[in-house]
Amino acid sequence: MDTTIERIDRHPIEVPYRPVTERNMDRELPHWRYLEILEVELADGSVGYGETLLFYTWGETTDEDVERAHGERATSIMWDDSLGAGLQIALFDAVGKAVGCPITDLLGGRVHDETPVSWWCIDMPGEDWVTEARRARELGYRNIKLKARPWFDLDAQLEALDDALPASFAVDLDYNGTLLDAERGLPHLESIVEYPQVTHIEGPIPQEDVEGNASITEALDVPVALHYGRPEPITALCETMCDGFVVSGGASQLRDTAAVASMAEKPFWLQLVGTGITAAFALHCGGAFKQATWPAITCREIYEHELLEERIEVEDGYAEVPTDPGLGYEVDMDAVERFRCEKPEEQPNPPRLIEANWPEGPTIYFAENETNFMITYAREEGMPYFAAGAHTWLVPDDGSDRWEELHEGAREEPVVHDEPVF
Repeated sequence: MDTTIERIDRHPIEVPYRPVTERNMDRELPHWRYLEILEVELADGSVGYGETLLFYTWGETTDEDVERAHGERATSIMWDDSLGAGLQIALFDAVGKAVGCPITDLLGGRVHDETPVSWWCIDMPGEDWVTEARRARELGYRNIKLKARPWFDLDAQLEALDDALPASFAVDLDYNGTLLDAERGLPHLESIVEYPQVTHIEGPIPQEDVEGNASITEALDVPVALHYGRPEPITALCETMCDGFVVSGGASQLRDTAAVASMAEKPFWLQLVGTGITAAFALHCGGAFKQATWPAITCREIYEHELLEERIEVEDGYAEVPTDPGLGYEVDMDAVERFRCEKPEEQPNPPRLIEANWPEGPTIYFAENETNFMITYAREEGMPYFAAGAHTWLVPDDGSDRWEELHEGAREEPVVHDEPVF
């Protein structure tokens, strides 16, 4: 068996969002459409595939990475995280096919036959969350991860979910630090966890606040999760800052993190984002790592197509860990060709105007200026704190002077009005 890398092809693609996803992702994450598929052929003829979500990844594969991988043995370099997500996954897939084993075996061996998986949604109006949660449930999911934000009425969103779903359908809420501190955040959380579906809280306040996170974790009856590595794991563990972790990164980083989690007996959920290609790799990671017992986040369901010839099926919240060689799924290269595009030189950032308003004011307009975008403004305490009646929407460009004036102003800094302009 010769695992020398003879060919590496790169396929930049733009994958459409599904309709509900599209109208919400376009506010903040229009660039998640852009991916790159890596295709690797070894000297023995084995071909492996991987993918990189170009503008949200733990590591992008560069021209230099491709050049230094050519001619090397895949078995010698596949654990090198610096090669980037797409190339590393493709190498694991190719090597698994070459030796006739699933990626799970290459990661250290199977400890689980199934991986728990979660549906993912960006912040949305309550009715859109309900639509997504119902679709998730119909497709076999039993868990959904949602972005909790102060520019939506979170109580109204959760009440809508409570009316539409059984108590057994679990909801994980990710605040990304927008609760600001424990003093204000804990009363809010104690109310939120009364909803029977709420089973996990992620990142309630900034992770650097050791004492605040520890106090929230101690006070709540539901598990609190933080991203692994911030602050140092020894601090998070010794100070009991959380009940478990959110884990991402390359194969070596995942292996090392899983070892710490196993030693500390801390559960985690995998967060490996992409289409079905990355999701398939995540299933193997879930199968190989003992503490990967919380539902994995892959975001594959935001897309119109998951780029596999066969869909990854979910039953009662779990997907089977593949047993066929490599990823265990065949990549749909016809779909890859259909979605082919020119690779963007930089992150696409199309013009857009977002309105966030509250019944008693203010109304705040945001544009595509990354440094002043909504979550930064919330963390700087520039908007009401999880107040009732909050609503946010993407304002269509109607060609008017009014839209253009607000957009130009919001590109510099958020524009605040007493009431809506539109």
